[in-house]
Amino acid sequence: MRSSSALWTAPVWVGIVVFYFFHALHLEDPYEEVIAGPLWASQQVAVSLGYFYAFAYAITIGLATWEGGRLRKDRVWDLAPSRARYRVAAHALAPAVVAGWAILLLPVVMRLIETRLIPTPVSLLPLLMGMGIVCAYAVVGCALGHIAPRVIAAPVAAVAAFYVISKTGAYSDPIWPRHVSGQLDTQIAFGENYAAPTVLVPFLFSAVVALAVAVWWIGGTRRWVWRMVAAATALVTMAVCANTASGWGIAAGPVTAGHAATRCVGAAPRVCMAETGGAVERLEEVRNEIVRTLQNLKAAGVDVTVPATVSDGLLYERNRPESTSSTWWLPLTAQAERADGDLTGVRYAVLLGSVTFPCAFPTSFVPGVSADWVVNHDAAILWAAYTVEAQDPYLAWRKGEYQRIANGAEVLAKVEERAAKGRSLPTTEERADWFEKEKAKACRLAPPPEQAQRQGTDS
Repeated sequence: MRSSSALWTAPVWVGIVVFYFFHALHLEDPYEEVIAGPLWASQQVAVSLGYFYAFAYAITIGLATWEGGRLRKDRVWDLAPSRARYRVAAHALAPAVVAGWAILLLPVVMRLIETRLIPTPVSLLPLLMGMGIVCAYAVVGCALGHIAPRVIAAPVAAVAAFYVISKTGAYSDPIWPRHVSGQLDTQIAFGENYAAPTVLVPFLFSAVVALAVAVWWIGGTRRWVWRMVAAATALVTMAVCANTASGWGIAAGPVTAGHAATRCVGAAPRVCMAETGGAVERLEEVRNEIVRTLQNLKAAGVDVTVPATVSDGLLYERNRPESTSSTWWLPLTAQAERADGDLTGVRYAVLLGSVTFPCAFPTSFVPGVSADWVVNHDAAILWAAYTVEAQDPYLAWRKGEYQRIANGAEVLAKVEERAAKGRSLPTTEERADWFEKEKAKACRLAPPPEQAQRQGTDS
């Protein structure tokens, strides 16, 4: 170990890891924003490793190539014929493997320390995958050192590995190199973990190559049989891995969701927010805002069905379940973590979940589909938005939508005029009656369901 290339090059690669950790990981997200949340161990582990996979593999294969060349130069195989080749190789390659592991471990440990997160076994899967692939690169590097001059082969192998692995993220056709390179292309969101195939496919792709290379060191009379079997196994496994990864999208390997811990309070509705989402300390305040909004809508005459549970949409950032009458999925953390403390967004989300129509409407404006329903539909919702002080975000959204139609300014004026008319009625009963009539008229003017469905598909 004392004479190992891994030891005398350690100041270089350790320095690069530490420098790049603080430079790259905090270049876009300052430390204060990182620790503010949302914090999810799997996500933080993946983020910290993304910058160092290629570097770890490059350093490993470079050091292993150098050590393999040293074994050949020192004629270790000839001087110790009684010792198993695998044992000798493992002893020589151990420092290179430790170096590769250290390059992966250092940023993960530093990231977990600064975010004060305790990793779960599943969150460490991308780290374990990388450590396994490091071992594969060490085996390949040792073989390279035996067949080429180490002074040339070691730096060339390191640079080539770094370049190839780094550039796989640019592949889109074919797409499988992105997913088998060992540098995970899939970004995970809060509450998600990598599914087993996402980390298993790149590991197997590299491992079978290393296995086929290692088998060439087998001696004995049947060594050619073993070599052919190993080569065939490697080719078949690599083909299977490539075929599997070809079915994944760009940055979209398999993940599983809904794993983040929650904290809940109250009943009817029971409100739940992500434990480490960054705003859970406002859970009681958020629930009170939800209850107050529902009560105000009811008092105004809106027929509201109170859900049993209101859950935080952060728990399923991607592929969020559809809200039902008993369970709503609302962006609670996203609204509660606002720097100004305003919970208008929570009221607005409750509004959109509460106001329903007995018919379907197109999701946007497109030529050829009637938009006569818009004024009555939007006036009804705007009226309800005023009752819960959520008119500003609703108007901001609709103004953006109105820009898609030629007379958008005129439509906006009519919507505001009709909503003002409803608000000016003297009694609660009259205002509620006006609201129901607006909804009914909007449904009468709505396009046929098949047109609305086709429009939604086309958009």
